[in-house]
Amino acid sequence: MSQRRGSPMGQMGDADLRLLRIYRKVVECGGFSAAEVELGISRAAISMAMNDLETRLGLRLCQRGRSGFAVTDEGAEVYESALQLLASVEGFRTRVNGLHAQLKGELNIGITDNLVTMPEMHITNALRALKERGPDVRINIRMIPPSDIELAVLDGRLHTGVIPNLKVLPGVHYMPLYEEASQLYCSNEHPLFTMDKATEVELGHHDAVVPAYAQTPEIKEVHEPLKPAATASDREGVAFLILSGRYIGYLPTHYAERWVRDGRMRALTPERWHYSTRYSAITRKGAPPNLVLESYLEELAKDLNSRPR
Repeated sequence: MSQRRGSPMGQMGDADLRLLRIYRKVVECGGFSAAEVELGISRAAISMAMNDLETRLGLRLCQRGRSGFAVTDEGAEVYESALQLLASVEGFRTRVNGLHAQLKGELNIGITDNLVTMPEMHITNALRALKERGPDVRINIRMIPPSDIELAVLDGRLHTGVIPNLKVLPGVHYMPLYEEASQLYCSNEHPLFTMDKATEVELGHHDAVVPAYAQTPEIKEVHEPLKPAATASDREGVAFLILSGRYIGYLPTHYAERWVRDGRMRALTPERWHYSTRYSAITRKGAPPNLVLESYLEELAKDLNSRPR
């Protein structure tokens, strides 16, 4: 169990912010070794910074040693608080820079998994255009679940995010981006691979992997005929199990295309077993003015409007 040391901290300065930025990177990298490359400083310097931060806060933030790296309960709370503090500091800097019409600062964006293979590269194109407009803009992408993206956008840790339209939150603005098609797949080592038509009865005889994340009622309905024998927290996990040759499961067509092209997967009766998922870019309603975010959203809307519907 972590122990408190010293007295509560007082005023914060630039040195404290530097220590918190180092700590954020250590947590996100999962340890000192990986953070060493990201931060461009030695492991000894990182260790010294962590000791200074723990002394400054009077808290044990992480366990490190032969047993490996682990964040303490208090360390996890400090990490979440640090994300909010650093986002607020960056937001202030971005707003002040905006007064001078200079496109500088950070764009913190959260994205759900496996959207990079979407044929409509709206996010990629908007990020490219943003970087052209502001070469000094720093882009930070976090690949996290949709519920985490919603919370982070609402509390200011993220400026924007891309999530499936599962529910509508009153404090969030939605910009429609994608409509993603998904089909039911099996691998070339599965008994159904050579079958022309897969009936509902036939599907029920084979093990299936089903999503362990939130789905709309419509998507849940197409999973009902399946025989759930495994779960996955994301689409990559679904793909792993399908490729084992022992499970069938739904994947986005753009994500499965590489394996279909190589003959390692095929869609099962795609005209019957399919569904669509809509994705939107989200921002918080009433968020303070942010020139970097506004420029990114402007480029995103421009790319959307330039392409045929």
